[in-house]
Amino acid sequence: MNNKIKILFAACALLAFGCSCNNKPKESGADYTISPEAGTSYKSGDEVKVKVSLPADAKPDSIVYMLDALKLGVGKDSTGISLKTDTIPLGIKVITAKVYTAGKSEDVTTNIILTAAKAPEMLTYKVEKIFPHDTSAYTEGLQYADGVLYESTGEPGHSTIRKVDLQTGKILKETKLGSQYFGEGLSVIGDKVVQLTYREKVGFVYDKNSLKLLSTFTNNVGVEGWGMCFDGKKLYMDDSTNRIWFLDKDTYKQTGFIDVYDDKAKIDSVNELEYIDGKLYANVYQTDDILIINPNTGAVLQKIDMKNLYPMASRPQDRDWGNNVLNGIAYDAATKRLFVTGKKWPHLYQIKIVKQ
Repeated sequence: MNNKIKILFAACALLAFGCSCNNKPKESGADYTISPEAGTSYKSGDEVKVKVSLPADAKPDSIVYMLDALKLGVGKDSTGISLKTDTIPLGIKVITAKVYTAGKSEDVTTNIILTAAKAPEMLTYKVEKIFPHDTSAYTEGLQYADGVLYESTGEPGHSTIRKVDLQTGKILKETKLGSQYFGEGLSVIGDKVVQLTYREKVGFVYDKNSLKLLSTFTNNVGVEGWGMCFDGKKLYMDDSTNRIWFLDKDTYKQTGFIDVYDDKAKIDSVNELEYIDGKLYANVYQTDDILIINPNTGAVLQKIDMKNLYPMASRPQDRDWGNNVLNGIAYDAATKRLFVTGKKWPHLYQIKIVKQ
């Protein structure tokens, strides 16, 4: 039997046996469909009408509606339910209707894409002070705590974690990572500092004062290790996508996540993070934007245009490993000072956010 005959035989077999993907209960033979159509976009706050269309002879005992793993409501006919979206985290949401008939159930599913309710408010900045910054520091993480800057730097063979004097830019203490590691985001938690790595799936825990390595942990959360911050209860970590993961502050295990969206689409490459007054501030890799994000829903509330802070024309043109891009946000909660810098930038800037 040649290949063409084999292919024809296989195709006929598929047609003969049919497809089981039409959401049809085996016993009743009823065809169920669900609306809205998969991939339909809604803005946060929109009301979504969800219903199952039933054949005239179908008499289900009940229909249970689910959003991801959350039960939404129960019905018995094609009336459906209304889904309120104002408090739901953004992103792709799977809606399932479990149709129960004569003790058996059949699932019929769809999905929606939930975006932010409105476009982010556009903001700008004023420079209040300028401080020196190490031009060899490929900044991946930045935090201000106890009067000093904690900075994590990347690049193969050059990755470090360090304490830096704000006024002079001088390194006060430093621990170098092994050449096999690419340092990423960091966060101060009590008397410890936690540091991520890029693709090595390892995290490091240091003594905050001495930067002596205390322990390591396996980090299998997300695609890669990028930015990190701490809100006093849980850690936030991003991974090169639009997802921000929640981690337990003691075990570093995943406890949840949000997906970052503006009013039009997801925002990928969310990078260095800082938690400020109940919101997440985030760099976006290889852009001059800082996003201000709702940590409960992932909605981009505001966007700060930083392109004139260190104009691209003034930066060295070495673009290897994303050199010279904006990355690094730190906040002094006691004095309300906000600091920003970039990878291998000569300066760290104290800025004030203002409306355009």
